[in-house]
Amino acid sequence: QVQVVESGGGLVQAGGSLRLSCTVSGLTFDDYTMAWFRQAPGKEREGVSCISYSGASKYYANSVKGRFTISRDNHKNIVYLQMNNLKPEDTARYYCAADQGGCYLNEGRVGFLREENDDAYWGQGTQVTVSS
Repeated sequence: QVQVVESGGGLVQAGGSLRLSCTVSGLTFDDYTMAWFRQAPGKEREGVSCISYSGASKYYANSVKGRFTISRDNHKNIVYLQMNNLKPEDTARYYCAADQGGCYLNEGRVGFLREENDDAYWGQGTQVTVSS
């Protein structure tokens, strides 16, 4: 059974930092592209960052570029999202997902290249709240 579990969310002040972790089990981790998404109440889901199976390629949405860093440890089956200089508009529930396709980047948006296949594995999410 595939398990995707996020952790590390919390309440921080604007300008602060958080590191999210996503632990994956039940699949061959380095065969999967990993990505972070977020969704705030009343808003559409937004791709935040995507990393290739080897970690060689990383992609970021324009809204977080220069502030967030994605990384992965294929020995521990963990993907991280280091979030620096957090802003109130970063407040959302953050989701980790695994997909066998590659990363998509176009017009400042990021996601899975084959997201339409609906075969990705998703975690339950972790809440990030940034106060002003």
